[in-house]
Amino acid sequence: MHVHVNAAESVDGKLSTREREQVAISGPADFDRMDELRAGVDGVLVGVGTVLADDPGLTVKNDERRERRERDGAPPNPARVVADSRARTPPDAELLDDAAATYVLVSEDAAEADVAALSAAGATVITTGSGRVDLTAAFDRLKEYGVERLLVEGGGELIFSLFEADLVDRLTVYVGSVVIGGRDAPTLADGEGFTDPDSFPELSLTDVERVDDGVVLAYDA
Repeated sequence: MHVHVNAAESVDGKLSTREREQVAISGPADFDRMDELRAGVDGVLVGVGTVLADDPGLTVKNDERRERRERDGAPPNPARVVADSRARTPPDAELLDDAAATYVLVSEDAAEADVAALSAAGATVITTGSGRVDLTAAFDRLKEYGVERLLVEGGGELIFSLFEADLVDRLTVYVGSVVIGGRDAPTLADGEGFTDPDSFPELSLTDVERVDDGVVLAYDA
């Protein structure tokens, strides 16, 4: 599976405020770039924190791009995927509508009632790992459903976990011209963090592009 992480952050590396409120860091040109990325993948992955904070739909917005997908034999929208160890995704979340298939990745510790509610709402629930989702095993299961190209849109805990598991192939980051601040504000890669410099994921900068009033940095991992 090819895993592409895409995010927007402030100059000081924050994804949103310390209250985890959604902030418009980028502008129309970057939103369009992100829509093009969605149109080119089989699935879009977010963590449950993003679902609870923003209730995203994770669909392709541009009509022509959806039509292009259908001409290529794909559904109009990529599958929606949520990393949700304890099955906290609300059954009435927007990404559980009928716009695309939805997969919820849970751990073995998720409550049976919550898993059943998600299944009843139309989600395909994939269970891997004890305590937290085993992302490597979950991705192997996703490939059985035809998800070979995965776009990850956050948040920071999930992105760190993906780097920790050595599952990231590409990273693109929009850096907007704004300072958010706050020691408790989420960053690109939250979680426990790496302590040994030898374990830091190595990236190779492949492109820098000015978009809106910011820049997009592209890396191979």
